[in-house]
Amino acid sequence: MDVLPLSALGERIMICGPSNSGKSTLAVALAGKIGAEPFHIDLFRHLPNTNWEERPDEEFHALHDAAILGDRWVMDGNYSSLMPQRFARATGIILLYDNHWANFRRYLWRTLFQRNRVGALAGNRDSLKWEMIRWILIVQPTRRERDRNRLRAVGLPLVEVNSMRQLKRLYAEWGLAARS
Repeated sequence: MDVLPLSALGERIMICGPSNSGKSTLAVALAGKIGAEPFHIDLFRHLPNTNWEERPDEEFHALHDAAILGDRWVMDGNYSSLMPQRFARATGIILLYDNHWANFRRYLWRTLFQRNRVGALAGNRDSLKWEMIRWILIVQPTRRERDRNRLRAVGLPLVEVNSMRQLKRLYAEWGLAARS
């Protein structure tokens, strides 16, 4: 893994990748390091104090579009329909990937045992969902190359992280505080 200096990514950083790959935790660590605000797109998409009930599209889009207008931010999440707006404002991208079985294990852990995790909805009413299990184990793995090629084509500075070992190395090289 070639690691660019953190400064090469600028002050508006997108973090993309599959569910449960560490995007939200990295967003908080990066935001703290560069003095930016962390945004978790899942929190724009879903209503607080629910079990991941979606907001109306107009409200979701308005929250997203308002956040990207800021001068400094780190934003984690995908939502490909909103990526063109994000690409236009972003100064760098990080793409996280890991084995889908490892992502599934982290999904089970965070849903069953980790109530106060980074990126969780207010109210902590999360539960295991077959739709999410299918997404993690079946759908997301088929999109890896498509997602990678899409982000490479944007032309922004891009850091690709393909395992938790590489992610730990990134934290160390950039001097990021690990979540306790």
